[in-house]
Amino acid sequence: MGKSLVFQTDFGTSDGAVSAMKGVAISVDSKLNLFDLTHDIPPYNIWEGSYRLYQTISYWPEGTVFVSVVDPGVGSDRKSIVVKTYDNRFIVTPDNGTITHIKQNIGIREAREIDETVNRLPNSSNSYTFYGRDVYAYTGARLAAGVISFKEVGPALNVEELIILPVLEPVLTEEVLSGSIDILDIRFGNLWTNVDRQLFEDAGIAYGESVEVSISNNERLVYKNIMIFGRCFSDTHIGEPILYVNSLDKIGVAINQGSFAKAYHISTGVNWKIMIHKVHKGSFY
Repeated sequence: MGKSLVFQTDFGTSDGAVSAMKGVAISVDSKLNLFDLTHDIPPYNIWEGSYRLYQTISYWPEGTVFVSVVDPGVGSDRKSIVVKTYDNRFIVTPDNGTITHIKQNIGIREAREIDETVNRLPNSSNSYTFYGRDVYAYTGARLAAGVISFKEVGPALNVEELIILPVLEPVLTEEVLSGSIDILDIRFGNLWTNVDRQLFEDAGIAYGESVEVSISNNERLVYKNIMIFGRCFSDTHIGEPILYVNSLDKIGVAINQGSFAKAYHISTGVNWKIMIHKVHKGSFY
C-alpha cells in the first residue's frame, strides 16, 4: 500500500481545521505524503464532494487513501466508513452519499464501518464535532501508513446498503439525449453533464454538426439554443456557445472565453436537466 493521503473537505483554509487534520496524520507517520484534493467544496454540499472524488481518484496510484469530509450530520448516528474501490483506492468518509459517483462510475468492492474504539484519536472521545480530525484523518493515516489493514478498520458492511444520493441516468431516445448537469468547471463556468461520449456518438452526432441544447430546472426552461459540437473551444468564435467532450469523456457546454453558468444562472444536480438533439439540414427553429 502506498503512503499517500489525499484530503478533501468543505472547511476552507482560513482557519486551522485542515492543518489540524494534517498534524494528526503526520503524528501517525511522519513519512506520509499529504496532498489536497480541495477544501473549497461548498458547505454541506455532499453532491459536489462526491463528484470531485470521482473527477480525481482514478489518476492516483493504487493504494492511495482519500479522506473526504463533507459532513452536515457530524455527531449524529450516520456511520463512519472506509470503502475500497474496484481500482484499489480507499475513501475514508461519512456514510452520507459521498461515494455516490464512485459507486456509479467506478464501483465499490468492499466497505467497512470504522471501529471508533480502536480507530479514533486518543483522548478525543468526548468531542463529537470534528470527526474529520479525530476519526477520519486518524484512520486514514493509519491505513495509508500500514499501521492497520483494511480489515482492521472495523466490521464489514453490505456495499448495497451504503447511502447513495439520487442520480439521473442519461438516456438516448429517437436521437434525443437527456441527462443532468452534474457539476461545474468552476473557474471557467463550463457545464459538465452526465452524458458520456459513447452515448453521444450513438446519437449519430459528429464534430462540426449543429445541435439544439435545452436546459431546464425543475421543468422550467432556462436555456434553449443551437450550437456546434466542437473538438476544442477554438472551433467557435469568442463569446459563442459550444458543445465539447470534457476531461472525463463526458459532454460539456461552454461559452468560448466566457462563463456559461454565470451567463444563464445555471447550477448543478438532478433537478438541472439537459436535452440535446441533432439539427438536421432543412429544419426550422
